[in-house]
Amino acid sequence: MCGITGFWDFKNPLSTKERQTIIKNMALEIKSRGPDGEGIWIDEETGITIGHRRLSIIDLSTKASQPMHSHCGRFVLSYNGEVYNFQELRKELEGKGIVFKTHSDTEVILEACAVYGVKKATEKFIGMFAFALWDRRGRKIYLVRDRLGIKPLYWGIHNHTLFFGSQLKSFRPHPSWHPKQNPAALNLYFQYKYVPSPFSIYEDIFKLEPGHILTIDSARTIKKESFWDLKSIATHNISQRHSKQSIDTTLKNLEILLTDSVKRILISDVPVGCFLSGGIDSSLVTALMQSLSNRPIQTFSIGFERPEYNEAPQAKRIANFLGTNHHEEILTEKKCLDTIPNLSDFFDEPFSDSSQIPTYLVSALAKKKVTVVLSGDGGDELFGGYTRYKIAHQLWNTLLHLPRSVKYLGASTLSVLPTNILNTLTSILPQKLSHAGLPNKIEKLSRILKAHSEKDFYQCLVSQNIDLEKLFISNLKTSLSFPPLQGFSFIEFMQYWDMKTYLPDDILVKVDRASMAVGLEARVPLLDHRLVELSWTLPEHFKIQRGETKWILKQLLAKKIPQHMFSGPKRGFAIPISEWLKGPLKKWGEDIIYSTAPQNIHLPYIQHLWKEHLFNKNDHHEVLWSYLMYAQWNTTYH
Repeated sequence: MCGITGFWDFKNPLSTKERQTIIKNMALEIKSRGPDGEGIWIDEETGITIGHRRLSIIDLSTKASQPMHSHCGRFVLSYNGEVYNFQELRKELEGKGIVFKTHSDTEVILEACAVYGVKKATEKFIGMFAFALWDRRGRKIYLVRDRLGIKPLYWGIHNHTLFFGSQLKSFRPHPSWHPKQNPAALNLYFQYKYVPSPFSIYEDIFKLEPGHILTIDSARTIKKESFWDLKSIATHNISQRHSKQSIDTTLKNLEILLTDSVKRILISDVPVGCFLSGGIDSSLVTALMQSLSNRPIQTFSIGFERPEYNEAPQAKRIANFLGTNHHEEILTEKKCLDTIPNLSDFFDEPFSDSSQIPTYLVSALAKKKVTVVLSGDGGDELFGGYTRYKIAHQLWNTLLHLPRSVKYLGASTLSVLPTNILNTLTSILPQKLSHAGLPNKIEKLSRILKAHSEKDFYQCLVSQNIDLEKLFISNLKTSLSFPPLQGFSFIEFMQYWDMKTYLPDDILVKVDRASMAVGLEARVPLLDHRLVELSWTLPEHFKIQRGETKWILKQLLAKKIPQHMFSGPKRGFAIPISEWLKGPLKKWGEDIIYSTAPQNIHLPYIQHLWKEHLFNKNDHHEVLWSYLMYAQWNTTYH
């Protein structure tokens, strides 16, 4: 795992010395991504300037440093990530006469692109990657991002300069960097708590979409093409699957493929461990990892003093059963609160999924023992793990048959429904709302009941309760588009859009930034693209059966761990932000909320929500946390 950055100025001539100073400072901004070394390269003829920060994982020698040149001298590569099948590709290329100088996957990527061409080479890669490849002969640059968006890659032409890199903050030292915030992106951030692709928070700068190759030449001609398309894969596999699949055969195939994914991911020249929350996904990854090791693996979990947030006891029981060398830390309120001022540096774009805090702290715990860690992320999206998958389609099917007047009447009378009925209805809401107050849940449900389509229904589920007309002085009405998908059930519709948006732009951003902040490489075996493709061949009842989510993963895990060990309620990675804003975070929050407002923010609206929250009139912690994270980011970078 590393960090890449670079620029190509089309109209602003700089001396070589100036370029060297600028690119060194740009790379220094992302030093935490690669604390083990720095590399730069400048093309004197065109001015293309590339920087790299290295976290040494495979082939720790200086020969494997980047930017790296191909044997033929035509290509220069700066790369972030890991390609797990590099050894097979290396043998294939050796058969074509390539003589390798290192044992790194970087050199394999470089020579594969030189031999096969960028698109065909990329289609062969299994792994997570984002890279910049400069073609000296063709005078063009290729920017490439992996299929699921595990690794980040920003790009854009701003003030006649092409910028590209792993993180936005790497662009700051460049003299041409004077960005303006994108009002549409900010609008989307306050709806979803992250800035969705292809937007970035800045005008003219974008996230390269997962599974894409972007090519830019000296004439500024831009070409974008896909080398892997989730919609095509999902549509094809749904249409081809058999309704009478054997569960035994499917389980066997799933276990073989998942074991292969974990086995490949364990290749490393530095210590490897595993996050273990006690949930289905991390427990399965841990069990497979331990089965492939001849000694106890290192596992890591964190817990909270409050039992309703604490998964540590369950994680410890599973670790003891599997025989891992387990490390646990109970997070104190102070440790969590001390992390908050640094979040805008770690997440250099507005981001307000509050599980960013425990994710960072468990990464810091793991970094004390290992350099690489495996994570169970992706299981919910692939195998139907979210509660809303099992409840939402039932509710939507009911709503379809109700007249609009009845739905609106129901929305207006939610507050008088019995508690047991409300609890059933609110179970479709996101896990992070489980600790929210009843007024907030009722407001969310009211929006859901008024939905006119699957798109509207899903939009209500994944966006927060916020009045954008009151938040912004001048509001651009923007929202994500979730068009219907032919041949998809409503559950599959939700899974697809979660994989396209929430997974790469929230979950994977959180894991990448939190782990990279401490120089830890996080690998995600469940997001091997072969497993993703397999998941779309599974009939729906293999994922959700008799109200049980992730059914097939639980059948597989039951072969490794007694079922009673993992049958507890799903807690997620929630923290008590709502309570903290009324207590230990109150002064910090008030200092921000009652200071000068960022441009275009109508601060009296936020102050009104703050007062309602403090006096327990409603639980506004999600919107307040989004504002506080944005305001802190805005102060840090502007």
